[in-house]
Amino acid sequence: MRLTSFQRLALWTTAATYFLILVGGLVRASGAGLGCPDWPRCFGSWIPPASADALPPQFDVSQFNPTLMWTEYLNRLLGVTVGFLILATTISAWRHHRHQPRIVWTTTAALLLTGFQGWLGGRVVAHELAAWIVTVHMIVAMVIVQLLLFATVDSLARINLRTLLSRGWPLLLLIALTLIQIGFGTQVRGAVDSALDAGVARSSAISTVGRLDLLHRDLAFAVLAACAALSWWLFSRRAEANLIRWSFAVLSLAVIQVGLGAVMAYGSLLPAAQVAHLTIASLLLGAETVLLLRFAN
Repeated sequence: MRLTSFQRLALWTTAATYFLILVGGLVRASGAGLGCPDWPRCFGSWIPPASADALPPQFDVSQFNPTLMWTEYLNRLLGVTVGFLILATTISAWRHHRHQPRIVWTTTAALLLTGFQGWLGGRVVAHELAAWIVTVHMIVAMVIVQLLLFATVDSLARINLRTLLSRGWPLLLLIALTLIQIGFGTQVRGAVDSALDAGVARSSAISTVGRLDLLHRDLAFAVLAACAALSWWLFSRRAEANLIRWSFAVLSLAVIQVGLGAVMAYGSLLPAAQVAHLTIASLLLGAETVLLLRFAN
C-alpha cells in the first residue's frame, strides 16, 4: 500500500508528538522543568546564555544550571518543531481531504489545542510546576496525540462512526479510565516532587503521598483488569485476528505499565523508570485508540 503525502505527514507528526511526550517525561524526571525560569524566553533571551556571568540582573545566579537549562530549552525547540508539523498536517488535510470533514476538523482541533498547549507551557513555568497545571498540560498533550491518531487511521481506513459508537463503547470507557489514571499519576508525581523539595529522602517520598497514590494504584489495576477482560472477550468470541492482536498489545502495555509503577514505588523512583512509565502510558492510550478505531472499519 502506497501512502499519500497526507498519510506520510500525519504518521510522522503523530510519531514526533509521541517523541515529544517522551522528552517531556525526561525533562520532568531530570528536574529540568524550570531549567529556563521564564517563558517563552530562557533567562530573558531567545538563545540561552553561555554562562552565569551573562545572566540579566533580574535573575538569580543560583538558578543557572547549564545541563537543566539546555534540557528544557531543547524540549521547547522540539515542541515548536512538532507545532509546525501539526500546522503542516492541518494544511495538508484542508488541501487533500477537504471533502472529509472528520479529517479536516480533527487535525484543525489538534492545531488549536497545540496553540493552547504552548500557552499552558508558559503557565506551567509561571506557576513553578504546580501539580494541577502540569496535569492539565499532560492531559491536553494526550488529547492532541489522540486526535492525530484518529485523523491518521481515518485516512488509511475510513472509520464508520455509527459502528464505532455501537460496538466500541466499552473501549471508549477504557480510554476515559486510562486518561483519568494518567491524570492521577501526574498528580502523584507532583506530590512526590513537593516532598523531595521539602527534603524528604527519595526512597521515602512516595510514602508521603498517601490516599492519592493508593487511588492511582487502584485505577492502574482497574485498567489492567479491563484490558485483560477485553482480550479474553475478543479471544473467546473468535474475533478478527487483527483485533485480537491489538487487544494483546493493549494488555501487554498495561502489564508493563503496572510493572514499571512497581519499580518506581519500590526502586526509589528511578528516573529511567519514570520516563518509561510516562512513555508506556501514552503508548497504552494510543493502542487503545487504534483498537477502538479498528472496531469501526
